[in-house]
Amino acid sequence: MSESNEGMDVGYVAKLACIDLTDEEKTLFQGQLDQVLHYVEQLNELDVSGVEPTAHAIPVFNVLRKDVPGTSLDHEDVMANFPSATDGHVRVPKIIDQ
Repeated sequence: MSESNEGMDVGYVAKLACIDLTDEEKTLFQGQLDQVLHYVEQLNELDVSGVEPTAHAIPVFNVLRKDVPGTSLDHEDVMANFPSATDGHVRVPKIIDQ
C-alpha cells in the first residue's frame, strides 16, 4: 500500500458502518479499494492547469422562461370555477380530524 493509501482499512470502515464482513470479504474489498485509490493517484498526476472546472459533462442552461409580469386571471372568473367559495376564498373538504 502506498503512503496516501495508508490508513484506508476496509475492516475499520466496515466497523464504523456496522457491517459484518468475513475475512475473505475484507481481503477482496481491500484489494478493490487499493486499486481505486491507485487509479485516483494516477489521475492526480495529470496536468489539468488549463482545464476549466465543470459540474456537468455538457453545458446546462436554465430552460425556464424569463420572469416577466403579465396579465393575471380575473379573480371573479377564477372563483366561478370552484364548486364552493366563501368571501373570495376557496372552500375545500376537511382532511384532518382533531
